[in-house]
Amino acid sequence: MSAHPTITPPKPQKALTAYRPFWAKRFGVAPFLPMSRAEMEQLGWDSCDIIIVTGDAYVDHPSFGMAVIGRTLEAQGFRVGIIAQPDWQSADPFKVLGKPNLFFGIAAGNMDSMINRYTADRKIRSDDAYTPGGLGGARPDRATLVYTQRCKEAWNDVPIVIGGIEASLRRIAHYDYWQDKVRRSVLVDSKADLLVYGNAERAIVEIAHRLAARQPVESITDVRGTAFMRRTDDPTSSEWFELDSSNVDQPGRIDTLISPYQTIEETAESKAASCVTGQVKAPGLEDGAKPIAIVRKPQATAPSGKIQMPPRERTVIRLPAYEQVKSDPVLYAHANRVLHLETNPGNARALVQRHGDRDVWINPPPIPLSTPEMDHVFDLNYARAPHPRYSDEHGSHDGATKIPAWEMIRFSVNIMRGCFGGCTFCSITEHEGRIIQSRSEDSVIREIEEMRDKVKGFTGVVSDLGGPTANMYRIGCKSPEIEAACRKPSCVYPGICQNLNTDHGPLIQMYRRARALRGVKKILIGSGLRYDLAIKSPEYVKELVTHHVGGYLKIAPEHTEGGPLSKMMKPGIGTYDKFKQMFEKASEEAGKKQYLIPYFIAAHPGTSDEDMMNLAVWLKKNGFRADQVQTFYPSPMATATAMYHSGKNPLKKITRSAETSETVDIVRGERRRRLHKAFLRYHDANNWPMLREALKTLGREDLIGNGKHHLIPTYQPVTDGSYESARRKNSTPTGVRTSVAKPLAKQVLKHPASSPQTPRQGQVLTQHTGLPPRDNGSRPAGKAAPQRASGKPGSPQPARSPAPGTRMTAGGKAPVTASRGVKRPR
Repeated sequence: MSAHPTITPPKPQKALTAYRPFWAKRFGVAPFLPMSRAEMEQLGWDSCDIIIVTGDAYVDHPSFGMAVIGRTLEAQGFRVGIIAQPDWQSADPFKVLGKPNLFFGIAAGNMDSMINRYTADRKIRSDDAYTPGGLGGARPDRATLVYTQRCKEAWNDVPIVIGGIEASLRRIAHYDYWQDKVRRSVLVDSKADLLVYGNAERAIVEIAHRLAARQPVESITDVRGTAFMRRTDDPTSSEWFELDSSNVDQPGRIDTLISPYQTIEETAESKAASCVTGQVKAPGLEDGAKPIAIVRKPQATAPSGKIQMPPRERTVIRLPAYEQVKSDPVLYAHANRVLHLETNPGNARALVQRHGDRDVWINPPPIPLSTPEMDHVFDLNYARAPHPRYSDEHGSHDGATKIPAWEMIRFSVNIMRGCFGGCTFCSITEHEGRIIQSRSEDSVIREIEEMRDKVKGFTGVVSDLGGPTANMYRIGCKSPEIEAACRKPSCVYPGICQNLNTDHGPLIQMYRRARALRGVKKILIGSGLRYDLAIKSPEYVKELVTHHVGGYLKIAPEHTEGGPLSKMMKPGIGTYDKFKQMFEKASEEAGKKQYLIPYFIAAHPGTSDEDMMNLAVWLKKNGFRADQVQTFYPSPMATATAMYHSGKNPLKKITRSAETSETVDIVRGERRRRLHKAFLRYHDANNWPMLREALKTLGREDLIGNGKHHLIPTYQPVTDGSYESARRKNSTPTGVRTSVAKPLAKQVLKHPASSPQTPRQGQVLTQHTGLPPRDNGSRPAGKAAPQRASGKPGSPQPARSPAPGTRMTAGGKAPVTASRGVKRPR
């Protein structure tokens, strides 16, 4: 028998619609899932079977996690109640719906509560997009822990299942940016019974039916996409093969992580032949390294003398213990690398990590939903509106109680889930997975028609047809066998994988069918665009630019230099240049003045001061002035966060020696982070003294001068240390400013409301100013366009659809990503 048996895709699990409905289905469908006893009585309920506790306001829409999970469970026949944004100062608000018959489902909301509350500079945000009125402070820090504690105080004997983005990204010992230390798994700290990670429909439905059948919660240990606690000497684990990967210098036998630094040409021959069998040599396993240690079962030897690998479905990989990784950053990087190897549902093995005298067991990721299952979830009876509790005095949700996140996704449609981009700073892949789950075209069209006919305020403009990425709809691996065996962290880095289907045809067809619907004036694409995929389909670029761009399109090359881009796993700036040419050509052919606005990130691991200087020079050369700057935000479990904490690159071999493993330049300290932000805002006079000093240190005094080719001038105006942008709520209020040299008012620091429809010749374009008003199709010809709405950093902006990677447990989209704080294009 070979050391690596052929890997075949896992068998499909029980379909969501294949369960026998729970007896309470006779009560029918609730207009809104109840939030009070009075609503329960109107429905004829004496109790709830399941109560969902969430840190977000309750919006009954498929873009919000609590609604998706609640309606999915309702379709199974369960009576589901919602406790939204409860006062956590006592247990009383958690008793409002009575005692649930089966379990509490707890989530912090569509965002990690710490990212929701704090900026990348650890400053408190004053707003919360998921709260009526946009007010901050409606949820506690580390909301999953607090809500679980209160639920236990309210009903000590009720099982608790935690989930959502916060629990999902903290399912293992993780680096916590706000405390600057490694914290235990949230399952240990919360003392919950089960943790559900990723898209939770499949797991939560199975858990609910098993609990309804009176199965003890402690016996539910075999559901994919869940984590649970076990004693280290638990006899139930005796049937498992344990692979020891707790030592960084002897990592054990781990299937290959294809090096992201190899080109497709270099790996093509071995990839095509060995991807199916899994016999690719692991880059982290050098000759002479010790093989796996099979702890609970003796390793068998095949007749050929080779090691016989245990079956994957009965194999668990032991990671370094929490007590080890909390004090050893190199072991932390090693554990992060192994965890990311085990994320493909087709070949992932279970993971185990010791916390004291108990183990956290993490089952393999859930099997992605099929297209019929996706349709089932999104076709449920959503009210498509916030709960009536949030209505203002006029009975609407457009006044003081408006929920900004709802306003943003109100007229958008989620067409898919997942992302195979693998960007190291992003948490979408860790949460949703890299296998794309797409809805059918008919299901999407039905939702647009329902939105047109039922949602108040619809003007004919669909703000987005998208998801985590706008153009990954129905794109995936050409071979199910290769997909099940692949362990690459990205399908598009360092180049498009030869096994990836890049056909944009189904998406183009959907766009055309949707914009032909009666009552639909325009369909915008607000989700982040993967432009390296888009250039593979000139027809898609033409369709997008001609019909679905309202004046400008935001994309995120993130940087121009190869060093930081290699740590982000993003394509080179040459790919951006190629897309820019296609974009401008298509705009010209369509007779439209449209602009491409790139976004960049500061202080990412692997970014040197010289890299930021070169980026600033590129911005100046190309006439861009960044109005908003986003600094790298280390979110739990992300690969870039492991780089930030350890100074090592988990994309490559991890050792303790700097000679045999790559050391990453980490941007730490307030001064250096400010410098990197200052390079992105080279045009802000407040940054000039710092930039002059840095340029002299870097030996680039030639960039200081008063000519057009210089980065910053020699003169220094008198400033008050503030900066006012066109979106004034995003900036510190500006005081009286005087100048000792050329007045800065002549620079594009401030734009009056009467900005012209077309930028003046020589006018510098910024990300948010100097552009023609976005054409959303709802403005009659000849009338002036209103100014775009503004908001505080991190708040949603009009016509930009959020990423589903940040919802509670499944299906939802949010205007803020868990990895960065603000939703960014891709």
